[in-house]
Amino acid sequence: MLRKRKIVLIGSAHPLRGGLATFNERLIHEYRVNGDDARIYTFSLQYPSLLFPGKTQLSSEPAPSGVPIYIRVNSINPLNWIRVGLALRKQKPDIVIVKYWMPFMAPCFGTICRIIKGNKHTRIITIIDNLIPHEKRIGDRLLSGYWIGAVDGCVAMSKSVLDDLETFDSQKPKLYCPHPLYDNFGASIPKNEALARLQLDRSFHHILFFGFIRDYKGLDLLLEAFADERLRRMKLKLVVAGEFYCDPKPYQEIIARNHLEDVVIMSNDFIPDSKVVNYFCAADLVVQPYKSATQSGVTQIAYHFDKPMIITDVGGLAEFVPNEQVGYVVKPDPQEIASAIVRFYTEKKEAVFSANASVEKAKYSWARMVDTIDQLLVDS
Repeated sequence: MLRKRKIVLIGSAHPLRGGLATFNERLIHEYRVNGDDARIYTFSLQYPSLLFPGKTQLSSEPAPSGVPIYIRVNSINPLNWIRVGLALRKQKPDIVIVKYWMPFMAPCFGTICRIIKGNKHTRIITIIDNLIPHEKRIGDRLLSGYWIGAVDGCVAMSKSVLDDLETFDSQKPKLYCPHPLYDNFGASIPKNEALARLQLDRSFHHILFFGFIRDYKGLDLLLEAFADERLRRMKLKLVVAGEFYCDPKPYQEIIARNHLEDVVIMSNDFIPDSKVVNYFCAADLVVQPYKSATQSGVTQIAYHFDKPMIITDVGGLAEFVPNEQVGYVVKPDPQEIASAIVRFYTEKKEAVFSANASVEKAKYSWARMVDTIDQLLVDS
């Protein structure tokens, strides 16, 4: 019988909200299902309020069952980093896993993990969303380099990030594993039921833009696409479901300038996990019109609900959506986005793309992520 491993993940988790917390909780759940002693050390303070663009960092949902979560880490307090590092060094976990998404976290994570490694036992594995953020700042490369120097191995969730890693450390063990499926939002419900829950008009087709709204995600491109006369002649509505993490004024101006008030449905509060099913199941199509990207958790939610997608050919997005099979891959251009939407409806692609998505999603398992981490432990 294999020995039960002691695993600690350092990062976002309940009572914090959002995709990072969802990812971390789901990964630790996978380890616990496999029989490992796995837990999360989350933040007592993740972002100072001055640096947080949303309304609240806290979830209104109940804590995930069966996932031990300890509120321990303060992202801006070096004394806290030392205390947490010394505590975990003493505990001697076999593996510490850290999801890395922005250079701001590098001093905190890098210091804690360097202290932990003083026990000569614990291995540090990082799962990387981005090394260089979409919204770049001076010092990003220096901070990310500090983080990479603290770890024993790296999992890149897109091939573009794998290439970025080579520019930081060509010798460090690194493997590619795509973002696993977000399968924690419950089973699909009938489209008409989802439309009724959201009080949407069943006589229209609905397209979904989902997630935190930041400038690099290209909502402006999608709004401009909806100004296209071809779309104006179709019975379409665009549902924008997500909280603004940037100035909403430019988007409101596009809507007003193009008289899209009756076409665009803005749902701009944070969407709790229990409500996600309604938005995806009400939609025919999910559009991710990003201007830059590595990978997107929205893709993996769409796959969970077997939803066709339109994505832009930036960063690593096209790795996950086979063109003309699960959806369309287009340039980040309003006219190309509009043309893809027109094709989707005129060629009646919803059923075939949805069926293909249900097959394609099988490759995005949490077991694959665990196996990739295990392979890194062998290689490092």
